[in-house]
Amino acid sequence: MAHELRYVAVSDVGRVRTVNQDSGYASERLLIVADGMGGAAAGDLASSEVMHVMTRLDKPLEGDGLEALAGAVHRANDRLAEIIEDDSTVEGMGTTLTALLFDADGIAMAHIGDSRAYRLRDGLLTQLTDDHTFVQSLVDEGRISEDEARTHPHRSVILRVLLGRDDCDPDLTRLEPRVGDRYLICSDGLSGMVDDPKIGEILASSTIELAAVDLVRLALDAGGTDNITCVIGEVVDPESPVDQPPSATGTQAMLVGAASEQPRARATHTSTMGAVGTDAKGERDGHPAGGGTPVDPEEIRYAPQAPRRFRWLKRIIGLAVVLAILALIGKLAYDWSQDQYYVADSDGYVAIYRGVPQEMPGLDLSDVQETTDIKVDSLPPYSQEQVRDAVDANSYEAAQNVVDNLRDQAERCADPDATDEECEGSGSDETTTSKNTDKSGDGKGDNKNKDGDNKNGRNKSPRKGGGGRQ
Repeated sequence: MAHELRYVAVSDVGRVRTVNQDSGYASERLLIVADGMGGAAAGDLASSEVMHVMTRLDKPLEGDGLEALAGAVHRANDRLAEIIEDDSTVEGMGTTLTALLFDADGIAMAHIGDSRAYRLRDGLLTQLTDDHTFVQSLVDEGRISEDEARTHPHRSVILRVLLGRDDCDPDLTRLEPRVGDRYLICSDGLSGMVDDPKIGEILASSTIELAAVDLVRLALDAGGTDNITCVIGEVVDPESPVDQPPSATGTQAMLVGAASEQPRARATHTSTMGAVGTDAKGERDGHPAGGGTPVDPEEIRYAPQAPRRFRWLKRIIGLAVVLAILALIGKLAYDWSQDQYYVADSDGYVAIYRGVPQEMPGLDLSDVQETTDIKVDSLPPYSQEQVRDAVDANSYEAAQNVVDNLRDQAERCADPDATDEECEGSGSDETTTSKNTDKSGDGKGDNKNKDGDNKNGRNKSPRKGGGGRQ
């Protein structure tokens, strides 16, 4: 069934504040409330800029409304980041955001902060959003009750809000509307002053315009300590029109609060802007009675995060530190590798390498220190396999011992009188074992004759140095 949305929007500065930092919007397809914060850091500017970005959704949409809402929220957050980048005096400003977008599939809702969305259906009021506040987290954990939360000293501290930072993901929800539903979006200036049963009673009034005015009046009567913004939409059957005041049934969108006025100057901490509302208006650039600069609770409303000053410089420094650590680790690893040796194949000959037998793109971790005249193919099969896989040695002397053992094996295999057992098995235990040497100094412990003769009387071929073969 096709639905039609009747709507109304009202905003009031309240009885205490001199600046309205709320912004509200209502049209036949879009309802929004943004409650700015930051006090002297231009909360009214934050809600206004976010509202101007979000209202671009007020047109026939192609695609999913929930995706469109999510994209708009991120663009609005990026807009705040741009403003803060250009003007450091507004660092710390932020805003809540609750928006209902009516599309062909029903209602898409985006929410971040402590503004609220309610639905009145068949006389039952339901809160559709969760407050992103410190006290709500205590309620969720069962540490305090709902009644205690209303009077908690930290009830206004928000944990999630749009600040022009990266952590701006809103809650996204899909709702199914029915004819007769009434949807209310309000800032905490209403929900903090009037309890839910009373809100439900007033929302059920004869017309939504009367309900909006009465809700604001009740918040003012309860103290009006904050700005009050109330946006209501009613789902009706276009085939069964209901008597409504012209302002609630026309096609003219309604923009109220800070977004409907020129935001105040950003380069000062003392300027103020008159309220935009139904029955109260302050003076631009006014000051509180008694003079001085007031301490606005809005300045510390979003307390958990520190300012983002010089965030680009911090990111560059952080990246430089990470790169320096990685470079140091790489240097230490490379230096260690250059103290290692191994014996391996080099163009078919046994060679001593300095480094480790590993490969890294763009980095040579080893080089040939000495190439011998021992052909790999002259070794027993077992030793050939070891050399081709690389034989580790913890020093250059150890690598030389490995080469000496390989030379002995090659000579045994070259002996015409050598048996297959003597050749093929000679490498199984000796490749990485150093030769026995005499430690007494009398020369009697050598496995080889002092004149270099092997057991068959042939001279060993000398090792060739300098990295090449002769």
